[in-house]
Amino acid sequence: MERVDLAVVGGGIVGLATAYRFQERFPGRRAVVLEKEPEPGMHQTGHNSGVLHSGIYYDPGSLKAANCRAGREAMEAFCEREGIPYDRCGKVIVAVEERELPALERIAERGRANGVPSEVIDRDRLRELEPHAAGIRAIHVPETGIVDFREVALRLARRVGENGGAVLCDTRVAIIADRGDRVIVAGGDMEVEARCVVTAAGLQGDRVTRLSGRRPQARIVPFRGEYYLLKPEAHHLFRNLIYPVPDPRFPFLGVHFTRTIQGGRECGPNAVLAFSREGYRFRDVRPGDLAEALRYRGFQRMAARYWRVGLAEMWRSSSKGGFVRALRRLIPELRAEHLEAAPAGVRAQAVTRDGRLADDFLITDAGRVINVENAPSPAATASLNIGRLIVDRVAPRMG
Repeated sequence: MERVDLAVVGGGIVGLATAYRFQERFPGRRAVVLEKEPEPGMHQTGHNSGVLHSGIYYDPGSLKAANCRAGREAMEAFCEREGIPYDRCGKVIVAVEERELPALERIAERGRANGVPSEVIDRDRLRELEPHAAGIRAIHVPETGIVDFREVALRLARRVGENGGAVLCDTRVAIIADRGDRVIVAGGDMEVEARCVVTAAGLQGDRVTRLSGRRPQARIVPFRGEYYLLKPEAHHLFRNLIYPVPDPRFPFLGVHFTRTIQGGRECGPNAVLAFSREGYRFRDVRPGDLAEALRYRGFQRMAARYWRVGLAEMWRSSSKGGFVRALRRLIPELRAEHLEAAPAGVRAQAVTRDGRLADDFLITDAGRVINVENAPSPAATASLNIGRLIVDRVAPRMG
């Protein structure tokens, strides 16, 4: 049995950032990250749009608001030190119709409350920034950026190893047993004894929380986000990032346009129920995962509340023409022939028992186990600050 100071279950960017921050704060102490996949960062970390968020959307006082801006600054500093490319390219949030203007102003107010530099701009200024974008008014957010979070995760994993820790892949955890003065983590032929355990298992987060003996406050329901890529001949249609005014009833931001750090142009995503926790394709079906979601009373209540939105998302998933029509609200010159299918992502959406979509970070702890139960966007942006926050909770258990 290996004895360590900290064991982290989950090798996504939040788990890796936690181990990195731990070893930064406690030099000479040993942290191990336990990841069931062959490499770190293979799920949400490696299947997102790579946006370094500004923090403009989030409720003042929420964990998202408190961690996003500081996390982005920490991420940019890490990338500078490590030579990882990033670009603070800016974005626009665009109102296309008069009825969207009150919601646009509320976003601007949140940005001001959160200390996010931004500016409400008119149609002429929008056309200067994004000549092909439709819109009657917009918010320009110059601090928003882009990066490859998978590259960041792999670099964090390397630094954890170099600082005396380890990232153990192909390691599926089956037991988390809090013994009062230590925690036993085991699975297969692996067994670790730790002073403290942090679980940050993303798409498996509620199940791993349950392994630790805690009842999760919400259940993960997987939503697949489907994207298209713009073909190179259509790259001129947008320069940086263009977002719609989001529906305030729904936690997703709507289909939008993103330039990637590699130079590509992505459009999307929609959001449809995935038939597997890791169902990146329509044909990826795990009957147990699907049955668990459909039987969950929280999902049923959520579906009853958002069925109109859900039908629209399903239509866009099954119809390229429907997807194109949604995109053309923002860029009218876009045509179906400009698009080609891109790899999808799966979002771990935490849904409470009363059918609410948990929208803030949710970190719970008892005894020597700390569970990251919900870490939606902007968790990747904020990961280094979330890691610091978790290590603040870990520290008293290191005596």
